[in-house]
Amino acid sequence: MEGISDIKISGIDEMRPPRIRKEPYINLFFKLVHKAPRDWCDHFNHLVTNRKYPVKINPTDGLFIETWVRKSDEIETALTGLKKAVSQCNQDYIARVLAEAHSAAAARDEPGDTGEQGKLNRIVAGLDFD
Repeated sequence: MEGISDIKISGIDEMRPPRIRKEPYINLFFKLVHKAPRDWCDHFNHLVTNRKYPVKINPTDGLFIETWVRKSDEIETALTGLKKAVSQCNQDYIARVLAEAHSAAAARDEPGDTGEQGKLNRIVAGLDFD
């Protein structure tokens, strides 16, 4: 099963490998292990807005991270930074989903829900599955 915590960079897009051209840059297309949700992509794009070189993922496609570097020596550094950004985005996304779930559960709890069922509901809602 594919989950948010499984999202990571799996390699270079085979259809668009890096090539040396006359332009002073090298386009890079990193492939994710599976398609990311639209809101994950939006958050990722927000996280990487102030990078040395532009980085983006198309929220509709959700499968390729696009960037570029000027020299081939910069590729490893770019990949390391993108892997950290993907990991941070995963953590932020999971935290947001959990917070929304806890808010929804709290909204469903009735004020008089203090019996054994209420206690059970709070214990289950508070379980940490990380």
